[in-house]
Amino acid sequence: MRTLALLALAAVLQPATAFAQADPAGEDDVLSGDHVTIGVGAIYGPSYDGSNDAVVSPVPLVQGRFEGVTLTPRAGGLALDVIPDADDARFGFSLGPVVSYSANRARQIKDPVVRAAGKLDEAVEVGVNGGVTAYRVLNGYDALTLSGDVKWDVAGAYKGMTWSPGITYLTPISRAALVTLSLSARHVDDDYARYYYSVTPAQGAASGLPVFAASGGWDSATLGLLGGYDLDGNMLNGGLAVFGLAAYSRMFGDAKDTPYTALRGDADQWTFGGGLAYTF
Repeated sequence: MRTLALLALAAVLQPATAFAQADPAGEDDVLSGDHVTIGVGAIYGPSYDGSNDAVVSPVPLVQGRFEGVTLTPRAGGLALDVIPDADDARFGFSLGPVVSYSANRARQIKDPVVRAAGKLDEAVEVGVNGGVTAYRVLNGYDALTLSGDVKWDVAGAYKGMTWSPGITYLTPISRAALVTLSLSARHVDDDYARYYYSVTPAQGAASGLPVFAASGGWDSATLGLLGGYDLDGNMLNGGLAVFGLAAYSRMFGDAKDTPYTALRGDADQWTFGGGLAYTF
């Protein structure tokens, strides 16, 4: 859920290139060149994947572009796009490295039974992201993006791989405001599923939960809606903006059937968030 939230916030912080390309006034556009966006916000959502306890987490954000390389935030990390789009492009492509940090069930565990099963190690994930964007789909300023991240844990936590395809539609609704609708899913391998969703005999003895052996597959799908508003009425000239989001995720397969979700949590997951961002 936090991964989706950060992807959604990235979309809010970086208005569609097509909006800048089709600017009818021809005015200076800070977003068309090198720029940096710094943001801070908070997310209210599950304390771990599958939890029915909600916690508040701060979200620092950095986004920008320098010398044709675009930087976008990830949950606890960053992604780079090293393929710049032409100013008048109808289609754009993205490709580059991605790195992120995950503290799933490593901290902020509110449920005493799940906490008794033991905290897990933090994961550091490294991989690649790529995608394709169609500009000016339904109007002169919108964008539709198909993308995906493939990542591997290199810190020795779950020691496996995940991949997350997604589709995002972004459209300005005025010169100051835009909305984004995102749909994504996550596929995990057996190593990931065993680490986060299995209950080992030792964990069962410590927590009272039944032993459970998990295997990989599609573990969740998420729908997110978010919006951003530039406080001076013009998103193209940078400055201060506010954003907010709401997202719903449904757990599948062993992610839903694990006792951590089925007995102590909920397969329906909700996340809400908001914050401020400044572009210069």
